[in-house]
Amino acid sequence: MALPDPALVVLVGASGSGKSAWAAEHYRPDEVVSSDRLRALVGSGEHDLDASADAFALLDQIVAARSRRGLTAVVDTLGLDPVRRRSYLALARSSGMPAVAVLVDTDPAECRRRNRARGMPVPAPVLAGQLRRMRAAADEIRGEGWDLVATAGQARPEASHTPGATMAASRQRQRPVRMGLVLQLSRFPWDEDPAGPARWLAAVARAAAEAGLQGIALMDHLIQIPQVGRAWEPIPEPWVTLGMLAGLEPGLRLGTLVTPVTFRAPGILAKTVATLDVLSGGRSFCGIGAGWWQREHAGFGLPFPPARVRLDELESAIETLRALWQPGTRPYRSERVFLPETTCYPRPVSRIPVIVGGSGEKRTLAIAARLGDGCNLPSDVGTLDRKLAVFREHCVAAGRDPAQAEVTVLDIPVIGRDREDASAIVERLRGRTTAAAFAQRHHAGTADEHIGRYRLLADRGVKTVFVSLPHLAGPEDIGCLAPVAAAFA
Repeated sequence: MALPDPALVVLVGASGSGKSAWAAEHYRPDEVVSSDRLRALVGSGEHDLDASADAFALLDQIVAARSRRGLTAVVDTLGLDPVRRRSYLALARSSGMPAVAVLVDTDPAECRRRNRARGMPVPAPVLAGQLRRMRAAADEIRGEGWDLVATAGQARPEASHTPGATMAASRQRQRPVRMGLVLQLSRFPWDEDPAGPARWLAAVARAAAEAGLQGIALMDHLIQIPQVGRAWEPIPEPWVTLGMLAGLEPGLRLGTLVTPVTFRAPGILAKTVATLDVLSGGRSFCGIGAGWWQREHAGFGLPFPPARVRLDELESAIETLRALWQPGTRPYRSERVFLPETTCYPRPVSRIPVIVGGSGEKRTLAIAARLGDGCNLPSDVGTLDRKLAVFREHCVAAGRDPAQAEVTVLDIPVIGRDREDASAIVERLRGRTTAAAFAQRHHAGTADEHIGRYRLLADRGVKTVFVSLPHLAGPEDIGCLAPVAAAFA
């Protein structure tokens, strides 16, 4: 059973039932609030009963503070007092947190055995009372209004940002499907590498290939965008950089995600991409969009027409690319484009996929359905479902089988070695954003959790995930993607 995460989790069980062991297995130490541990902090030790009042007062304060911040709090007490349980339930309601009761219903004989083995066992009559109370508590809890009541042996936390990921990961292990992962490079912290930019990029390319990724995509921006970094951080011209990468690591697909049509004349872009395709042995792709950031246009003296005009230019650009990549040199004429000749050599080695970026439902997705090989959409499942439905309607309207249009997504995940590592990455990167919000936005979790997420995407028809790691500082950080890529190879 999947437990929502974050949540306020109350453990319920007698002494010796294994509550603390279960909590330690599934949660970080900072997430577990233990009355025994707090007795040791405010008293002379975990068994200092005289310190109980102070320990529980501190426990309630910690649980309330974590809940207000949207952080998981696991209450590790006996959980047998209905008044205290209802107070935690009310706290969860007021904080907007899921309220979960986990029954640690260990066999009474095992509880007694463990208790006897302790250095300071609970008196036998006290334990007997707890075991009797446990039977009554199990019935009471089911009528108290908890969002979820689970048995410890059958439960584990599952991130609330992707419900169903645990089951989906299991499906992927049992009945795997294929899906490609492409590394999208958006940050270039090569100043920290004494070897310099070229060797940093070469090392990243090697690491991507070794991790089993299919390719590398670069953003096409003239100034680093605020969603990624600061304006004075380096962001190289993508097609020059991709040309260098083409000679470094054979086998990787190479392209942009995405090139704005406002940056380059369509014919020049066609020539550029065709050249990259030849140099890379037929491994190029072209992500293309209408552009969105006025600042970089103004800063480099480029026109930034209204959205309607930019979308007209997007249609014309895709037609121009296709025309100049076709065999022969015959003229091309359409409603928007006229080329007296299509002499563009060298020709691409293979058909270059054109991926339309942007998810405007009225025009952008219609252009993608009619002219592109596919579209690139957000990876959030709820948003993806809505955009996919619109895109497929546009495909049908254009007389195209939706199944023949490639769907890709851009994902910006935090992938930790374990729960502790994922949390540490969130804390390092979140800035002034709350930890809960940052973790939600970047689907922070382990590789196995992201395998489940990506299987949910594959089930919806996604063929490629462009992965941009917000914590990428160097080639060593790409290894977190290896188990995910292997699961879909």
